[in-house]
Amino acid sequence: MAAAEETLAAGKEWLLARLERGAHPLDGLDPEAARATIDALTGLDPLSWTAGWGALADDFAARAQAATDRAEQRELWFQAYRAAFMGRYPVPNHPLKQREYDRAREFFLNATTLEDPPLEVVELPFEDSELRFYLTRPATSDRRPPVAMVWAGIDTWKEEMHVRLGALMRSRGFAVLLVDMPGVGESPVLAGPDAERQWTPIFDWLAERDDLDGTRCTAIGGSFGGYWAMKLAYTHRDRLACAVNWGGGVHITFTPEWQQRSRNASSYLMDLMAARARIFGGETFEDYVSRCPELSLLDQGLLDQPSAPLLLVNGRDDVQNSIDDIYLSLDHGDPKAARVFDGGHMGEGPVAPTIADWVARQLDARPADEPR
Repeated sequence: MAAAEETLAAGKEWLLARLERGAHPLDGLDPEAARATIDALTGLDPLSWTAGWGALADDFAARAQAATDRAEQRELWFQAYRAAFMGRYPVPNHPLKQREYDRAREFFLNATTLEDPPLEVVELPFEDSELRFYLTRPATSDRRPPVAMVWAGIDTWKEEMHVRLGALMRSRGFAVLLVDMPGVGESPVLAGPDAERQWTPIFDWLAERDDLDGTRCTAIGGSFGGYWAMKLAYTHRDRLACAVNWGGGVHITFTPEWQQRSRNASSYLMDLMAARARIFGGETFEDYVSRCPELSLLDQGLLDQPSAPLLLVNGRDDVQNSIDDIYLSLDHGDPKAARVFDGGHMGEGPVAPTIADWVARQLDARPADEPR
């Protein structure tokens, strides 16, 4: 078997295993349609990859346009978005993948405008650019709900977190802000030692709202994004009630030694280092390793500073980001809550509900099972 055929066969096996478990990046996508697309893939190169997933997105989009039932139309647009997301996965580092990313955002907005209440797009001026994020509200009568700012990592962006965590937080009575972390999606800044400044105008915007309770605000970052949530707990501690680092690095993860160890992590299908490097505007392992040490919260002198209440969460067998970063963090600064789950990156089991319940308790928000 030729090398390309071996790579394709291994890729299909990886995708089908993820599909069977309902795991990222195939969670939420129609299993039968996804399986047929995987079986028909002719390669993992951008041309073959986007042809397969783009065709599936086309099919769902055509069906959504023809649908007359609102709920059915919303689900079909959501499926079109999930297929287009797969087309740009993990990152749009090729023109064809960029096209799928553009279409994914379009289909996502088509779906979420049909929700009740509908998702809102917020645009704020930021330096010489613009900061764009989404606001979703809980279906409650609370005039000023608490706020959860949610984002994820190098390949899971604000659109993906709408279902992955946003819906769960809304069920707890939170309004949710879906944001892209620095260096990904529509973020106006690349990653760097001061890129947390992109959140300052969001905090300012919240302070001026009379329909959102900005004094009860949490930051929840998943995967790489957990790093930024944790950093905000220090740099913006007076504006956060609490924060959650769900699987993100702190210090050890950013060392060259760990990066060498994790550069071919089996939990990632392809282009891991390209996706990591892209947050700095780079493309290669060398690009990333030359920059990532500057993110260390230990070397920045933050870990021993006061912070907002912090919850640290990960899977004990993570091969992408070091679990030892949790133990290192517990040796510094204010006391922190921590929960280590079985499994690899970000953990397995009731991880998201555990996070949502901890945050709700910190903010004294309504638990999911409390009568509305």
